[in-house]
Amino acid sequence: MGLTYYKRLRLEFELAGARLPEPFLPSGYEWVPWSLSLLERHAVTKFASFRSEVDSQIFPCLGARDGCLNLMSEIAQRATFVPQATWLISCRFPDGTVDDCATIQGLVQAGQWGAIQNVGVVPEYRGHGLGRALMFQCLRGFQQARVPRVYLEVTASNSAAVQLYRSVGFCLAKTTYKAVERADVEYSVA
Repeated sequence: MGLTYYKRLRLEFELAGARLPEPFLPSGYEWVPWSLSLLERHAVTKFASFRSEVDSQIFPCLGARDGCLNLMSEIAQRATFVPQATWLISCRFPDGTVDDCATIQGLVQAGQWGAIQNVGVVPEYRGHGLGRALMFQCLRGFQQARVPRVYLEVTASNSAAVQLYRSVGFCLAKTTYKAVERADVEYSVA
């Protein structure tokens, strides 16, 4: 048994007065606003997005379907849950079938900080601008809720996500390290 330390970045965005672009979805994709009836769909999409990623090692609930369902239930039940900042993106196929392919959730934390939770895009749908669209849709939801600033945390080794968040306008506020017990290592820093 050993510890692995994962470098985590807290990125922040000043939302008060920010002019946000209209989120763009490619043809065939659609926004699905929050409804409690969608809780399981968010959880399944979250699981599909994170199960093979490093974040499922840092936060084991992301690597299990039931863990994602419990996490979504906990998020949605909080008094600080922000439905306007919580979205699914679905892909509608010509035969009428729908596949959920991206998810995001928002909470308000102490001090009127919006907290973006679990930005997830299912691997086979990456590279189409869905993550960028999710970010702007979520930020617009926080603006509607009159939240003046927003933050998120990301694993530093997830360079695609870090690059996306910085390109949207997030700035580094703090670096931390998350210790995770692992049976396959004595000690490491990731």
